[in-house]
Amino acid sequence: MSPERPVQTPEDLADESAAVASDPNFMLSLARGLQVLQAFSDQRRSLTIAQLSHRTGIPRASVRRCLHTLIALGYAEAENNHFSLKPKVLSLGYSYLSSTPLTVSAHPYLNRISRSLNESCSLAVLQDDEVLYVGRSAASRIMSVSLTTGSRLPAYCTALGRVLLAHLPPAELDAYLERVPLKAMTEVTVVNPERLKEILDGVRADGYAILEEELEIGLRSIAVPVRGASGNVLAALNIGAHAARVPKRKMQDEFLPALLQGAQELSILLP
Repeated sequence: MSPERPVQTPEDLADESAAVASDPNFMLSLARGLQVLQAFSDQRRSLTIAQLSHRTGIPRASVRRCLHTLIALGYAEAENNHFSLKPKVLSLGYSYLSSTPLTVSAHPYLNRISRSLNESCSLAVLQDDEVLYVGRSAASRIMSVSLTTGSRLPAYCTALGRVLLAHLPPAELDAYLERVPLKAMTEVTVVNPERLKEILDGVRADGYAILEEELEIGLRSIAVPVRGASGNVLAALNIGAHAARVPKRKMQDEFLPALLQGAQELSILLP
């Protein structure tokens, strides 16, 4: 089963619109344009107006205007009523990626961990209720989707996300669980909020998270927190591997020490 980011429902859009209706500085047209951009993914590289409208909850007429603008500015293109993004869209994230010390400086650390363990290593932060990959060193393709810097995945069913969620203040975690629908990505995905909170308590106590095929069948991963100078958890570091090839004990005995060392070294890059 291929993990895919949950799409925004019309109800979500209505809630957001209501929340910002009283803000005279909020640009709804810009927000809709960004939603259209985010609707494209590794599994949905080419979409019709109807599909984009369904995925974003934005009326078709507004989607059409957004696409017209994106095409005029060189960020998108159209072919036979199907729309896709153009390379220029990468420039929107380049300023962040090139100016953030963590993103720029983390790669040597990720590469070293990946080479030493011969497994893929990633660094991520929590943004907009999702795990945002800010660095990745891939040893092999272990998932059915390609993960790169800038990729997003649900936080509740990833090892990276559980580490980050486990260290949220209780009120913020409760708000997250009320706001985010817990959808089953595989038959073993934990979707009960109370059970998830119990797991997160364990993650916080243990200092790491191990995920057993909850995001995708065949994928086992382990993650640890990366703390800033203040001691707050600002990012998470993980290793993902084939579950049939790498048992849980090996992750704990071999991968965990390497990740903890890497997290300590990365912490000097964070404020």
